[in-house]
Amino acid sequence: MEDSNPSSMQSPARIARGGARARLGAHAGVHSAADLSSQPSANRASASRLKPPPSAQAPSLVEHAYDTIRRRILDNVYQPGAPALESELAAELGISRTPLREALIRLQNEGLIEIIPRHGMRVRPVSATDMKEIYEVLTALESYAVELVARRKPTPSEIKPLVDATRAMTRALKAKNLEAWAQADEAFHKYLIEACGNRLLVDAIQQYCDRAHRALMFSVRLRPRLETSAKEHMALVDRLSKGDVVGAVEVNRAHRERANRELLAIFEQFRLEQM
Repeated sequence: MEDSNPSSMQSPARIARGGARARLGAHAGVHSAADLSSQPSANRASASRLKPPPSAQAPSLVEHAYDTIRRRILDNVYQPGAPALESELAAELGISRTPLREALIRLQNEGLIEIIPRHGMRVRPVSATDMKEIYEVLTALESYAVELVARRKPTPSEIKPLVDATRAMTRALKAKNLEAWAQADEAFHKYLIEACGNRLLVDAIQQYCDRAHRALMFSVRLRPRLETSAKEHMALVDRLSKGDVVGAVEVNRAHRERANRELLAIFEQFRLEQM
């Protein structure tokens, strides 16, 4: 039975054009999988070098996005609870959405943001309960790192960055530059944990340090007796240089616990639900 629908019938001209395309494809080098596999391996290798796969180019863009967004979160450029559209972030960073999404996944895994499907991200705020738990874990892990450092009695060259960072804190406080003070404090703890020599431990501690630093930057102008931190740092340096394991761990634990109490007091005093 013939189909009477005109749309299902091909005109001679259309058929002719289709045949011409088929012949053109055949002469222009359209190959089957078997044809490609029969090409010399050197030719295939040369072709693959013409354009590296996206995965070979992506890491630098992912790292750029990750580092930039992370730094802005830690310094409270992106405020707690603040949303950001994916399209705006990509345009601001000058990258496509693919590396941006990979960076956002890393930041979400570290607890700094929440990904909002088909929209972008939201900076995760920190509640008083969050802060208490963060500092409990941070205190335990960092104190173990301090124990590892003290056990091997660090050299003067390993102690020097800790002393330099502490002196920078004192100078910043005298200049009333609280941002510089917080950056020097962050540098001290970074040098401290890296000196333990355990990469897995360093990575674990750094995640909690990042979240604690956010709260520090948010509350630095509200915290009392900032000069106490430098004194406690120097007391810790003294015990580390002597290889005093017990003393170093005690000083570090007391230092972190005091900071936690002060932050929780700020939550209560100013009736803050989150930072």
